[in-house]
Amino acid sequence: MAEKSFGNSYDHNATRRFFGKWWKLLLWVFILALIGSVVVSLCITKRYKSTAILFPTNSNRLSKAIMDYHYSLDFMDYGIERDCEYCIQILLSESMERDVCKRFNLMEHYGISPDDPIKMFKLHEQYRGNVNVKRTEYLGVEVSVLDVDPQWAADMANFIAANYDSVCHRIHHARACNAADIMQGVCDSLGLEIQLLQDSLKRNPQYTLGLTQLINEKCHELADLETRAAQTKVDMNESVSYKFLLDEAVASDKKAYPKRAVIVALGTLGAVVMCILILLLLDYAKKEEELVEA
Repeated sequence: MAEKSFGNSYDHNATRRFFGKWWKLLLWVFILALIGSVVVSLCITKRYKSTAILFPTNSNRLSKAIMDYHYSLDFMDYGIERDCEYCIQILLSESMERDVCKRFNLMEHYGISPDDPIKMFKLHEQYRGNVNVKRTEYLGVEVSVLDVDPQWAADMANFIAANYDSVCHRIHHARACNAADIMQGVCDSLGLEIQLLQDSLKRNPQYTLGLTQLINEKCHELADLETRAAQTKVDMNESVSYKFLLDEAVASDKKAYPKRAVIVALGTLGAVVMCILILLLLDYAKKEEELVEA
């Protein structure tokens, strides 16, 4: 009974002939690529990774949570997704980068010459390559740092997590100062208006009812504004933590980079595959040339 074939038939003999012809070359390529990949992987500087994990707090105002009895939100609550995104943006900000670079003298640590005309660009690229911030599955924020020194990596990760409070406080302090200045000016204006109305009441006792009502309204408005100004001063002067630190970074005893086995495997396999493709192309070109001559 004749054997049925399904689909396109593949000539395995061609494959056998190809590898039979070129097996020595492919073996040499494999050996040289293996040696080269091993040498390259050994030349790559080892780097260690340390990770700190934190949860941002709810971005509610401390003053309202403490001083306003009708305020229903608790500043001790864990932050929601919005707060997590704010936290990541601050941790990746230029302000944070400047603080870290200054604290650890990263320009010298990364071997960047102070006379280099593009030293700030190189420093920024090195920093971004070694510092990573991402959201965890449960709305936490992971700060990871790579460095040749495992303790240095741990110290940097812990500093970034700790400095998050300082950057947040600077941002809130600047805004609260602006608000306090504006409210102080409005309070002064209201105080002056009340004083003028009281003077007018003394001069015109016949308008006692109307002026008294107006003075009371102004006094109530001033009292409400002074309460809000006091809350703003609390936000301006008090430094509170904006995070819950879950895990501090510790010095790693195992390198995170490079993955030498992966480098060797990919380098060797890539070289062999590239050699096979080149040989196939040369073989195809040779056959085409023979057909043209025939």
